[in-house]
Amino acid sequence: MGADPATRGGSVSEPNATTTATDAVRGEDEVVDLCRDLIRIDTSNYGDHSGPGERAAAEYVAEKLAEVGLEPRIFESHPGRASTVARIEGEDPSRPALLIHGHTDVVPANAEDWTHHPFSGEIADGCVWGRGAVDMKDMDAMTLAVVRDRLRSGRRPPRDIVLAFLADEEAGGTWGAKHLVKRHPELFEGVTEAIGEVGGFSFTVNEKLRLYLVETAEKGMHWMRLTVDGTAGHGSMTNDDNAITELCEAVGRLGRHRFPVRVTKTVRSFLDELSDALGVELDPEDMDETLAKLGGIAKLIGATLRNTAAPTMLGAGYKVNVIPGQAVAHVDGRFLPGYEEEFLADLDRILGPRVKREDVHADKAVETGFDGALVDAMQSALRAEDPIARAVPYMLSGGTDAKSFDDLGIRCFGFAPLKLPPELDFAGMFHGVDERVPVEGLKFGVRVLDRFLDQC
Repeated sequence: MGADPATRGGSVSEPNATTTATDAVRGEDEVVDLCRDLIRIDTSNYGDHSGPGERAAAEYVAEKLAEVGLEPRIFESHPGRASTVARIEGEDPSRPALLIHGHTDVVPANAEDWTHHPFSGEIADGCVWGRGAVDMKDMDAMTLAVVRDRLRSGRRPPRDIVLAFLADEEAGGTWGAKHLVKRHPELFEGVTEAIGEVGGFSFTVNEKLRLYLVETAEKGMHWMRLTVDGTAGHGSMTNDDNAITELCEAVGRLGRHRFPVRVTKTVRSFLDELSDALGVELDPEDMDETLAKLGGIAKLIGATLRNTAAPTMLGAGYKVNVIPGQAVAHVDGRFLPGYEEEFLADLDRILGPRVKREDVHADKAVETGFDGALVDAMQSALRAEDPIARAVPYMLSGGTDAKSFDDLGIRCFGFAPLKLPPELDFAGMFHGVDERVPVEGLKFGVRVLDRFLDQC
């Protein structure tokens, strides 16, 4: 690859003359291999720098971009934690730029639980298998495939495109997107809109209609540590100040609590679209029957109707006959846009005065409208490849690097287009066992993104 990409500038050179006339490889032809290569790079993120790190993935991406004439830069925020950024000059540099972002890190996987090794990139049953296949090395591969194809053939986008392949998204983005936004905001100069993960995937309603869910909103997060201090003592004695008892009762109350339904702008728009598609009136207060019709995406949609707080970890004690003086729990809290204060007040009321609550990681909720030329380009690109497609807005119950880019005033959408078999539990693929993406879905995504870039 020559000089380390970190030493290069950030501008784009003309495509390599040697690859424009003789190289007939198309994006569809190489997207599967790109996805498999990325999956084989173990970028497991344990949240404590103990994983193998994203540097190898950053170098792989930089090499693939440099091969077609780009001048990518690698930014290492911590040893092994690296992100790659490049910029493509558009035909009209006076227009605002578009950001296409993806993360290269993945959550850990236990190979013994998988049908095919999670870092093998195996092709089986028409799918590419492996950790990151949908979260989100599929979109990374589709982006690389489209960009390489366009630059080999000399097809520039209508406006500047900034490409960002990021570290650390799975642990909140501190060493990836947040680092770049804080330390290198100039990389995103002129960017007004962005597309990223967990959107653009299909939900087949019937033979005449397929909805493609485009993310326009994300819940905010409070990852919390709960602590109760009590009186330590001998396990054989009566103790009315047992920290474990107090904490477990509080965690039990929280885990069983159902927060009230709150219909945000995005959820209202999605329910209206879904109501039209299904031909039924939908009551947000009585969604159980409707959610049952949504198959795998019910998990995604159901969590966007209310705030949630899921206990995820418990810890206390060091010996069976010793009552500890402290007990600790961790909770994954998610709040709807506009309802953070209500969420925190509800938490404190449910937990009670004995429980100390502190954030391990917190981030805001984001929401934008489902309108404008970029949305029109999504709709048009999807329909050109799938005549029964209809793009609809939805809210993601989790979070992405869009939260960081929102800090720069960038309007963010989740648009990683995939046409999926109706029977595939797509939502269950995220952080799940046997994560996989259909080969034809990857090729479909390349075609849609290529059309999208023509119109964006």
